[in-house]
Amino acid sequence: MSETEVGKILYIGKNPDVIEQLSKARNIKLRCKDNGIAAIHWISDNIEEYDKLDAVLCSLGVKGMNAFSLYNHMRLRNLLNRIPFIVIAQSFEFDSRALARYHNVDDYYALPLDIERLETRVEFLKKYKAEYLALDLKKTFEKYKNQPYKTPFLKRTFDILMSGGAILVLSPILLFTALAIRLESKGKVFYSSRRVGANFHEFDFYKFRSMYPDAEKRLKEVEHLNQYQKNTVGDECPRCRHLPEDLYCSAVLKQDDNTEICEYFYFKRKNAKAAFLKIENDPRITKVGKFIRNKSIDELPQLFNILIGDMSIVGNRPLPVSEATAITKSRWSRRFETAAGLTGLWQVELRGKDGEMSEEERFELDNKYAKINSFWGDIILILRTLKIFIQKGSV
Repeated sequence: MSETEVGKILYIGKNPDVIEQLSKARNIKLRCKDNGIAAIHWISDNIEEYDKLDAVLCSLGVKGMNAFSLYNHMRLRNLLNRIPFIVIAQSFEFDSRALARYHNVDDYYALPLDIERLETRVEFLKKYKAEYLALDLKKTFEKYKNQPYKTPFLKRTFDILMSGGAILVLSPILLFTALAIRLESKGKVFYSSRRVGANFHEFDFYKFRSMYPDAEKRLKEVEHLNQYQKNTVGDECPRCRHLPEDLYCSAVLKQDDNTEICEYFYFKRKNAKAAFLKIENDPRITKVGKFIRNKSIDELPQLFNILIGDMSIVGNRPLPVSEATAITKSRWSRRFETAAGLTGLWQVELRGKDGEMSEEERFELDNKYAKINSFWGDIILILRTLKIFIQKGSV
């Protein structure tokens, strides 16, 4: 760091030697968190402050979530695209240094710290990661521009015939639904949101409106009814349930009440509470809206997206712009190298896993589809999708 620049460091751990050395450093402004869970909670609640950090330092022996588990969690959520992550060991060990190399952490230091060297290293890593990220994004968008995905003729012909035919056959239902929505409440018949498909192309994603026009304004009125705030995924990890007693499916974390929980289930439960809104008998949903949601009629306008070429019958589901932007910075960007679709590989695989699938697993399947997709493979996925509809239960 330069003499006039204050290095903002987040230290994760309770090693008094590390805290003392960093606290005494003239150019470092230190924030400490005892463990990985506390750090993740703080980042979630203070993302703007986190974005201003110069580096994250984590003790190798931090309790609950080890340094490498924490690093991988943060990396997968694009929290380390710009900010260096450095592991601090009590003493140098070849095995732990090899682990650091294996997990691709930005650097590894052993006590005692050379603060001046650390500051210089952090400054270099920040510049390197910023330049690398800019170059990586530039290459990604140049690839979409210079080598865009083109829907194969057979696939596009199939999409036009299927979507056009479906629109003609279902036109009475489409017209009656539009009329019913308009008669029940004033406002637009269709709801649209910006989504991202193949080649990072943005388009308007259509659905029939199922809520009253002022639904967004009334969100705060119904947040307390959110079922995910009560209990989203149960009280027991579905993976650990099948293991012998005292064995866990992933790293063990200590909670605030000193009870233990596996890392997989902790984040599954936390992300469910944070990401989803599910309200039983939501008063913002119209009577017509409730019916068309139950029958999936609200999704039918996406046939027009398919007809005009924004989507295909089979592909990776189009993402909201904010999610797509974050994913473009990671290895999951390959999902944009193929068509966006109404159904796809992860939807049918989700059924096979009884509805249990992490975000990482879903995006890995998106990448897999982008790599192996073919016309006849699409036909098989359509047949598997139809099989889901005729089975009992839903995902």
